[in-house]
Amino acid sequence: MATTQGMSGIDVRSVTYELCGKLPLWIDKIYQFETRTLGIRLNGEEHAKFLLLIEAGRRVHLVKNFPTPPKNPPQFAMFLRKYLSGGKVLAIRQHGLERILIFDIGKGTLTYRLIIELFDEGNVILTDESYRIIKPLRHHRFKDRDIVPDAIYALSVTDPTGSLENLAITLAGDDRDLVRALAISCMLGGTYAEYVCRTAGIDKAMPALKADPGLLFKALTSLFDKVQHHVHPILSGTSCEPVILTPEPGSPSNETNRFSGFSEALEAFYPMTKAEKVRVASKPKFSDVEKIRKYQESAIKKFDEKIKKTEEIVAAIYENYQFVVHLISSLDTASKRLSWQEIEHHLRDTSSADAKRIVTFYPDEAAVEVDIGKKVKIFVHESIEQNAGRYYDIIKKFKKKKEGALRAMKTVKTKKKTIHRTIVPMKKLWYHRFRWFVTSDNIVVLGGRDASQNEELVKKYMAGGDLFVHADVHGASVVIVKGKTERMDEVAQFAASYSGAWRSGHFSADVYSALPTQVSKTPESGEFVSRGSFIVRGERTYYRDVPLAIGIGLILEPQAAVIGGPSSVIHSRTKIFAELKPGQFEPNDVAKKVLRILRQNVSPDEEKLLKGILNTDSVAAFVPPGGSDISGMK
Repeated sequence: MATTQGMSGIDVRSVTYELCGKLPLWIDKIYQFETRTLGIRLNGEEHAKFLLLIEAGRRVHLVKNFPTPPKNPPQFAMFLRKYLSGGKVLAIRQHGLERILIFDIGKGTLTYRLIIELFDEGNVILTDESYRIIKPLRHHRFKDRDIVPDAIYALSVTDPTGSLENLAITLAGDDRDLVRALAISCMLGGTYAEYVCRTAGIDKAMPALKADPGLLFKALTSLFDKVQHHVHPILSGTSCEPVILTPEPGSPSNETNRFSGFSEALEAFYPMTKAEKVRVASKPKFSDVEKIRKYQESAIKKFDEKIKKTEEIVAAIYENYQFVVHLISSLDTASKRLSWQEIEHHLRDTSSADAKRIVTFYPDEAAVEVDIGKKVKIFVHESIEQNAGRYYDIIKKFKKKKEGALRAMKTVKTKKKTIHRTIVPMKKLWYHRFRWFVTSDNIVVLGGRDASQNEELVKKYMAGGDLFVHADVHGASVVIVKGKTERMDEVAQFAASYSGAWRSGHFSADVYSALPTQVSKTPESGEFVSRGSFIVRGERTYYRDVPLAIGIGLILEPQAAVIGGPSSVIHSRTKIFAELKPGQFEPNDVAKKVLRILRQNVSPDEEKLLKGILNTDSVAAFVPPGGSDISGMK
């Protein structure tokens, strides 16, 4: 489901299918509104016009209107216009279930690919037909790929959800429980992973390698069919979904709104971009009284229209008195000996002019809709006066509403204007699932939460320019420093605090660092290296008697988040802060205590806005394993 952080792979699949339904399309003009926000004006058949909004790393969908573009188009927008304007969209596709959308665009004898990345910080990349990068929106070099001109854009080889065979191989090689394997390895996310387990009738907690891939693939296929062919979007306070998933027994529904298409729901769900806000700010402003009056005037107008329409229906009933009486009598009699299906079949086959005036049958209500100049629903077990009475009740209801609105217009009072603070949640980055902090000189430091993450950090994310750090005790997080830092004191405290030393109640520990080339999984002859452990060969750099302490704090600007790490770092970056040291209280109790401290230091209005950010889980993520005491706060 789409959240404020961005769209999921399932959401991308639904939007992709929606866009494919518009083909053939031609690229008209390309705009760039902000650093990561672009717009493409598309032309379809029979003079159809579509506007595609792209916010790299977050969303892509159709919109009704674009923000006002800058007077001088940015360089990247001009570059894309040069290559793509006038080109024909040959295909629109998603790569597997990844958050990657690819447009194949033909222009002349050449074919280009416009690749839209919606994961992490996102990107928009133009390549040739062989995926050689011509120009990206953002240049970037990663451990396993480069997003720079002339590099080859690499896509993953297999799609875990693409076939039964692929799914079976993926599950067989995953040692996690089923729901986590589906959520992470198959890129379904938590909500859809649980839905697939429920649909397949399989316990989500069972090991993934023991699950029946046939039942799961059938449930996956059913889910894909729903989000492509049976879209019924809903919008709640925290998410936007392309379909209504079957809720678990006893769970409340979050549905609040329905939309005709998923793009329409996404446009309503996502906050405006800065460019859109500027555009809105330039519009005429009305006072609170003027806004209320305009709303009331609009409501009264609608009430008048409804009253007029209903009065015309009543007039039509009595103008066709004989026909309506005969219709009621005939259908009431027929329904006593025939089913409604038989009655409908008989009347559809007859050439009677009166029968042809019946537009729709409602068997469950014993009613029909007839065309008597107005389309009117007639209940056949009620008299003509009772049928007319139903519409008189509607007239009375809207007249009463109109009277209430008129009274309210006379008593409108201005409300004291309150200024609401805007709180923007920190964007979820790829490394936030590990333990992490940023040093005082802005270097990212990562730590494993368990043996599995220790393995992943070393095998997947440790690069040549990094540094391997570990507490010199049994049972400690693998810590990776992503670059060169002058603050190894902060890194050492991070490594020491998230180690067995804390659990054992020690107040200091020794820590060492080594180069990536010194770290290996290959043991000496006759030895064994367990999961999450490594062999470090050669000389190490030691940091002796490192004090154990962790700070947990709340930042509100520029983005709101709970952060944790070495006390000195967190103390310098937050106004609301608690310091932990080894002690007697269990991790869950400590998390609740820290949460209370953080909440006591924000206003009630801020606490409401921080509901999805400031919670026990976000605090517990930074609490070390073992007993703790709160030794300081501010």
